[in-house]
Amino acid sequence: MARLKLISWNVNGLRACDGKGFRDVFNELDADFFCLQETKMQAGQLNMEFPGYQSFWNYADKKGYSGTAIFTRHNPLSVSYGMGIDEHDHEGRLITLEMDKFFLVTAYVPNSQDGLRRLDYRMTWDDALRDYLCTLGKKKPVIMCGDLNVAHQEIDLKNPKTNRMNAGFTYQEREKFTLLLGEGFTDTFRYFYPSLTDAYSWWSYRFRAREKNAGWRIDYFVASAELDKNLVSSGIHSEIMGSDHCPVELVIDL
Repeated sequence: MARLKLISWNVNGLRACDGKGFRDVFNELDADFFCLQETKMQAGQLNMEFPGYQSFWNYADKKGYSGTAIFTRHNPLSVSYGMGIDEHDHEGRLITLEMDKFFLVTAYVPNSQDGLRRLDYRMTWDDALRDYLCTLGKKKPVIMCGDLNVAHQEIDLKNPKTNRMNAGFTYQEREKFTLLLGEGFTDTFRYFYPSLTDAYSWWSYRFRAREKNAGWRIDYFVASAELDKNLVSSGIHSEIMGSDHCPVELVIDL
């Protein structure tokens, strides 16, 4: 059994984040798997290599938009991009690594946007993702990380009452997350800290929100419940700057 450290970070533009110390953070966190969301890149736009790691990238068709990546010290058995559903696979939002003992999925879930104009699409996406994860889970346990663009419970954001119908905290989005957990998945942070408040992973750039810690917890590690016994620790690196999100962490024995 090996102890693995996994990091997930929405970098909100990797080229911008690279100018704010990304490589130092990467080396400092020293993870086995380092997953990125919202890279906002196309192939060839940035030379990002680290000794001992191989990397896998999923780029959106649209330039400067969305995108995901995974850096890993461990050789995957296979790698896949997207869910295999054309409607959902043009924005670079999903990468899956099949490892010996588990699947690792990094996801950048669509934002429902202002006026909830993309909420209907988001609901379709959430259903497709849940089906995809359940299908993987029949083969071996799954660890999914990423910016899931939902604060699940009222303790997962600073101002739940005033955000009740805003993107990321609608009843519909929260219910989809509840359905996912009901399929046999664990919100690993809440596994360790079921009632901890003021623990956030994203802050608006407006109103000095980060300074006031007026944030949202929308970045997660979700794992098959059969791995609960293997979980070692979960954390949020709110001290790390460089994006409007901060890295989140999972340590697991596998």
